[in-house]
Amino acid sequence: MAATGTKSAKYIFVTGGVTSSLGKGIIASSLAKLLQSRGLSVTIQKFDPYINIDPGTLNPYEHGECYVTDDGAETDLDLGHYERFLNRPTSQANNITTGRIYNNVITRERRGDFLGKTVQVVPHITDEIKRNIRLLGDTGEYDVVITEIGGCVGDIESLPFIEAVRQLKFELGENDTLVIHLTLVPYLQSAGELKTKPTQHSVRMLLETGVQPDIIVCRTEHPLPMDIRRKIALFCNVQVNSVIEAIDAETIYDVPLLMRKEKLDQRALYMLDLYNDQDADLDAWKDFLGRLKNPADTIKIGLVGKYVELKDAYKSIAEAFIHAGAQNECKVQLEWIQSETLVDEHHCADVLRHLDGVLVAPGFGERGIEGKINAVRYVREHNIPFLGICLGMQMAVIEYARNVMGLEGAHSTEMEPHTSHPVINMMEEQKKVTDKGGTMRLGAYPCKIKRDSLAHRIYGKIQISERHRHRYEFNSDFIDQFERAGMRPTGINPETGLVEIVELANHPWFVGVQFHPELKSTVMNPHPLFVSFVRAALTYAQQKRSSETASSVDAEVSVPAAVD
Repeated sequence: MAATGTKSAKYIFVTGGVTSSLGKGIIASSLAKLLQSRGLSVTIQKFDPYINIDPGTLNPYEHGECYVTDDGAETDLDLGHYERFLNRPTSQANNITTGRIYNNVITRERRGDFLGKTVQVVPHITDEIKRNIRLLGDTGEYDVVITEIGGCVGDIESLPFIEAVRQLKFELGENDTLVIHLTLVPYLQSAGELKTKPTQHSVRMLLETGVQPDIIVCRTEHPLPMDIRRKIALFCNVQVNSVIEAIDAETIYDVPLLMRKEKLDQRALYMLDLYNDQDADLDAWKDFLGRLKNPADTIKIGLVGKYVELKDAYKSIAEAFIHAGAQNECKVQLEWIQSETLVDEHHCADVLRHLDGVLVAPGFGERGIEGKINAVRYVREHNIPFLGICLGMQMAVIEYARNVMGLEGAHSTEMEPHTSHPVINMMEEQKKVTDKGGTMRLGAYPCKIKRDSLAHRIYGKIQISERHRHRYEFNSDFIDQFERAGMRPTGINPETGLVEIVELANHPWFVGVQFHPELKSTVMNPHPLFVSFVRAALTYAQQKRSSETASSVDAEVSVPAAVD
């Protein structure tokens, strides 16, 4: 059932109540996956109530990772979930903030578009919200547009978005819009029972804004018995089969199957008057889950970063390892290592020696830099598989310049502007940039790979496109020196000459990339770099175990027999 240019999309809105972090993005992604598996064309967008234009200037500790799309949008990390579940790219239109809404309206006001009218939240702000909600639906490309409203019902910041939803339900009609409200049904250990009052209060708040939820999805640690479902239905004005259980799952990738079991997709289709007789085809998804949950081996990979206390700061990297691990029928145990703690060679050895691979993560600023450099040196010298992403790649370049090429004090001008050996330097087009928001090198750019390289064997082609988010680059003035010393630039941007990939030929698996491969890894298409890195780590682990076993046998043989 494909959309045509003349057909209007149906709109599903996902709101949340009681508390944040209930998983609106996962519920939205799971429903979208189910609808997609029935042959429908689906997309998801996120509306965030904060006043920042985008999350690009937010501290990772504040907001988690900043996800970047092909067209250069810096977005909420939920867009990563959308892409990983649907295996479709998102864009600028898929993430809108209060800041962007107000910026658009104020820009129009300054231009004189409102002809002297008083600009107000209603109708001008809500009209702009509705315009952005319908941007994707009006293309005729999609059967269903799912819109996740960030924050909780009752938050002051969310009120204009909820009001826009109310207006759209009125303007489009009941069969073209659907509101799914996600709430919490907590279990009180002392009372030994589930409590529905938080859900009732949350729905009442939504009703006070003029919006009646059509489906209520209840996050819970325990199964929802029928009497609890009936109670929620009675007090929240929905039918019993519109009360959906969302019980805690072993992995987020179980949620589509759980939602299918609860018939969320069937209920949504019925309420949207969307006839669809195609069964959900989740065979490939089940195959992925089977490999994920039944690994043949286990490896340990260290993730060396500056923001490891909040794992959402590296969400896409963690998920890419899940995809690559399943592809290799191997469980990847991530060890989160704070780079600031890797203060010297001995401590590095203590922390890293048992690992089967090390990834040095992206980041900005001076804090923890020397620890990242120390980590790179250890894995390079001990032949442990290594992947450096963005800043991680830059640290690999600095480490090699200092400890192999003898360029004492080699550094990045980001941390040391007056270094005598600026092997990492600010990109030329960035030197006159003063604004911080949305001004980095963002989005997808081409890269040409050398044929006789590890990268070529990994990708299987010479022309690739990857997403970027950086201001600093490998200084091309040093390319010849690095090549003579054994670090090869094997991926180059064909338009600018920017070095995108570096490798060490005399190392089992050592790759640094300026781009962010984790952003393009999905359940159905694990990223080849992560797949190859995990395979190399698995090989290293198996060789290490074989060596240890052989050493143990040799030790036993060498013990002299007892003499009577």
